[in-house]
Amino acid sequence: MAKVILIVEDEPKNLKLIRDLLQVSGYITLEATDGKQGVALAKHNKPDLILMDIQMPVMDGIEATRILKADDETKAIPIIALTSYAMKGDEEKIWESGCDGYMAKPLDVKEFLREVSKFLSR
Repeated sequence: MAKVILIVEDEPKNLKLIRDLLQVSGYITLEATDGKQGVALAKHNKPDLILMDIQMPVMDGIEATRILKADDETKAIPIIALTSYAMKGDEEKIWESGCDGYMAKPLDVKEFLREVSKFLSR
């Protein structure tokens, strides 16, 4: 059975790239363009993995991750933070929020797919 991955990303080009990479690799994708929408989709669909952008409108990825990790129904879903926003202290906030992994944009395609596969095989 194909694994389901929720992509939470507000930038259309990044969303399309990630979706295309995952779908070509045989994964089923769900998409949200802000953290609030991402939380709702995660709670409703219980994906196998969440790829969470950090800087987004409405609700950022840090807050969305905190909400999901505090909920018994979603806390076990691995969340990989995806961000190009490398301000001092951001990586620390990512880990503190409960993210299980971290990848910087722009993504290295092979490394990205390897990380996704690693998290899904746990």
